[in-house]
Amino acid sequence: MTAPLTFDLGGDLTVNRLGYGSMWLSGPGVWGQPADRPGALRILREAVAQGVNFIDTADSYGPLVTERIIADALHPYPAGLVVATKAGTVRPGPNVFVPVGRPAYLKQQVELSLRQLKTDRIDLIQLHRVDPEVPLAEQVGAFAELREEGKVRHIGLSEVSVDQLKEAQAVTEIASVQNLYNLVNRQSQAVLDYATDQGIAFIPWFPIATGELARPGSPVADIAAELGATPAQVALAWLLHRSPVVLPIPGTTSTAHLAENLGAGRLSLTDSDMRRLNALA
Repeated sequence: MTAPLTFDLGGDLTVNRLGYGSMWLSGPGVWGQPADRPGALRILREAVAQGVNFIDTADSYGPLVTERIIADALHPYPAGLVVATKAGTVRPGPNVFVPVGRPAYLKQQVELSLRQLKTDRIDLIQLHRVDPEVPLAEQVGAFAELREEGKVRHIGLSEVSVDQLKEAQAVTEIASVQNLYNLVNRQSQAVLDYATDQGIAFIPWFPIATGELARPGSPVADIAAELGATPAQVALAWLLHRSPVVLPIPGTTSTAHLAENLGAGRLSLTDSDMRRLNALA
């Protein structure tokens, strides 16, 4: 059984289901410039050359670093390339992300992202984190107003519950949800189930997490050996087979790892393979 290779994001943007996450193209702690900026430019160009047409980023990566790197590497953007970004956090320091969802702030950040990415419209803007001090309807509503102005095409959310997703849908159409989800951590299963039912893209961040599950003799390692693949490829293939709405975005600064990750799309998992992997939860 081979998983479908494309998904229509928002119903009108056809993307290959293995995308690229750009968070690690900034410095340590997702802070500052990368140690090898020319290498960051090269990996983005190589990803697109190998068929990636969905790239995920955020204004807070750096902050204001990875968006500019993406623009410098790929602008003018090739036809069909979808760049998704996020707004809704501030960065007091390395590895610190603080939610800020005031509508004026969100709109300001989208304006900055438009300039950083050198575009007139953001394909997918995602609320990076829900600010508990601001009604969710106001946070999502700010993005909806920007869509009416033609500055945003689709709207998504990150790290939300099913109830929050439904609350946002009452305000505007939601095209995606980005939550932590992988072989090891399935706490967002209910969100994935709801997204699958609704046809909403589910973008799992930290998609490759195997740890002890990849040790020699484990089901992941055994299936990888049977397929002539790596445990990381099996973890990604499992996500692709788990639901047709899943869009993994593994990030890397290595061309070898990039090729390895993208090779997961060619893996065919049997029903027996999926039962073995599903049972690991």
